[in-house]
Amino acid sequence: MTEVIDRQRVLDWGMAQLRDLPWRRTRDPWPILVSEVMLQQTQVRRVLPKWEAFVSRWPTPEALAGESLGEVLRVWQGLGYPRRARNLHAAAGEIARQGRFPDDLAGLLALPGVGQYTARALLAFAFEHDAAVVDTNIARVIARVLGRSLTARAVQTCADEWLMPGEAWAWNQSLMDLGAVLCRPTPNCVPCPLRLDCAWSLGGCADPDPAQGSAGVSVAQSPFEGSDRQARGRLLRRLGEGSLAVDSVANVMQVDDARARRLLAGLQVDGLVMVSTSAVALSDGVAHAGLA
Repeated sequence: MTEVIDRQRVLDWGMAQLRDLPWRRTRDPWPILVSEVMLQQTQVRRVLPKWEAFVSRWPTPEALAGESLGEVLRVWQGLGYPRRARNLHAAAGEIARQGRFPDDLAGLLALPGVGQYTARALLAFAFEHDAAVVDTNIARVIARVLGRSLTARAVQTCADEWLMPGEAWAWNQSLMDLGAVLCRPTPNCVPCPLRLDCAWSLGGCADPDPAQGSAGVSVAQSPFEGSDRQARGRLLRRLGEGSLAVDSVANVMQVDDARARRLLAGLQVDGLVMVSTSAVALSDGVAHAGLA
């Protein structure tokens, strides 16, 4: 068993000031899946306009499944990590093929690109099943309240024990916002509803922070400037305007020829681009047969 906390105080705090996010106003699993995929490693403020445009254009899995991957990648520009767009496109195709959106853990985990976190988020936020969600914000809260670094299994076990039966949607959203608003990397402990339950806060927030090194808590990314991510993004952004001569790739990426070849090969393996002897283009992705 983990430490007992005042769950009602957390729920009262959360419901009084829950962030008004558009995907929280629906229980339709498709726009919720889109939001969860977009929010992976991307800030809410950047996701909001992209999410609105995406679900407006492709309001159902069937709509996205009937689109080419190249067009999806063009719309995705600005969010980074384009493998997420590829996986979302593939997941839409699988949902369309099944003729229904899976509503259990095994079925959700079978979708391309859907892992434990996303599957549990869909269970809690779309289907309101009793599922405990663990994202980086929740993992940070749990580690600090318990006052020790935790393995992935320990974090999930604690989240499962803390879950309020019948309140999965509200509880997970409240705990998530607690981590996003108060229990940040530099915390604001005074108004925190878990301050009196938090071992780390009661100990004066002494170093080391138990969240550091705990499974599920994200660490600072390596610098973007000069990174492979930046170079790949330059190429994909340019390909959104049309195909490109292969011998221009290094110039567009602003890297040397050897690095350009390596990055281009990786994009091809990921299914994001098509490469011929003379040209490179965004992957068209085969539209799924039988879909309008």
